Amino acid sequence: MRSVSQSQTITRIGPLQVGIIALDVATAFNHLSLSFAKGLPVGLIPMLWLLNCIGYLFLLACLYMPQLFQIQRFVRWVLIGYTALTIVVWAVITHGEPFLLAYIDKVIEVALIVLLFVEDRQAQHRVM
Repeated sequence: MRSVSQSQTITRIGPLQVGIIALDVATAFNHLSLSFAKGLPVGLIPMLWLLNCIGYLFLLACLYMPQLFQIQRFVRWVLIGYTALTIVVWAVITHGEPFLLAYIDKVIEVALIVLLFVEDRQAQHRVM
């Protein structure tokens, strides 16, 4: 099986992809747990956390779905942008309010962006 086609796709799951999957699922789980946390009022913010969880899992599925390999690079960059937007929106909404889980999640999200960028660079170099 070829690991990269001419459209810059990843067709095998290696350590880098396992890392991406683990980080994506971890941040999705963090957002899911926040959306159902006890003591929080029902409203817009818990709903945004739930939608964010769904977005992470949906984009991850699209990233490695064989039927979407032609647009894998595009999906990867959408996931990078989605993750960066999540960090920015968190900072705007909370003003960086001290909350350990949020800080841990930001580290996870930055690591996810880095691994996605590395995966993109590897895919580009294999095509050239």
